[in-house]
Amino acid sequence: MGKKVCVVRNEEVKEVIIGIPLCHEHLRVVIRLEGRDLIFHEALIAGILRAFVTIKTHPQKRAIELKTVKLLQRKDGYAGHQLIETERTPEEVEATLKDLLEHQ
Repeated sequence: MGKKVCVVRNEEVKEVIIGIPLCHEHLRVVIRLEGRDLIFHEALIAGILRAFVTIKTHPQKRAIELKTVKLLQRKDGYAGHQLIETERTPEEVEATLKDLLEHQ
């Protein structure tokens, strides 16, 4: 049996909250849906944003795949697990996206 795919559309989002919680150091992004809140850590959003900006501003890149990697060395203040770009080609990633959208 395949994985369940969940597509979140704009009209399903009730509210988005972004900020640094009291007694924390890093941002959180909360997406409130009907009956469920999704909370994302700063490192996850940062990785997604890096890829998003790359795709939107690069004259040729159309798709990027990111995988979570545990970093043994990193800059101060960075999370130990980061989304890092894989070696998959944009064409391979585009095909995966197409397949996911067709089988939802």
